[in-house]
Amino acid sequence: MEFAEALETVLRDLQAQCAVQPHIRADDRFGIMLWAPDGSGQGLTSPLGGTAAQRLVHLADQVQDWAVEALWSEGASAVWPQCPTHPDTHPLTATVRTDTAVWVCPKRGTAVARIGEL
Repeated sequence: MEFAEALETVLRDLQAQCAVQPHIRADDRFGIMLWAPDGSGQGLTSPLGGTAAQRLVHLADQVQDWAVEALWSEGASAVWPQCPTHPDTHPLTATVRTDTAVWVCPKRGTAVARIGEL
């Protein structure tokens, strides 16, 4: 999975469940940047190695970091993505299970959805 395709996959989840949406811009110095409404930005990196699922999890972690900060700065619940079993308690965790990138409830360890399918 190429970086652009992986980013599109993670952004589907962000669009489905996050109250704050990023302004996405290419940057000569940092590559792809996610900008929050408060003007803060975060660059996204792609690891050189690993499987496609591992690279997708790495990207999902970065987008999750951006979302939590953006939600907090807007005064919203800083939990993304929401765990359907434990809302506003903890976010789901991106991980690889059987060569598939999934969102998992960290409390129960159960897979909730494939990344990109929230």
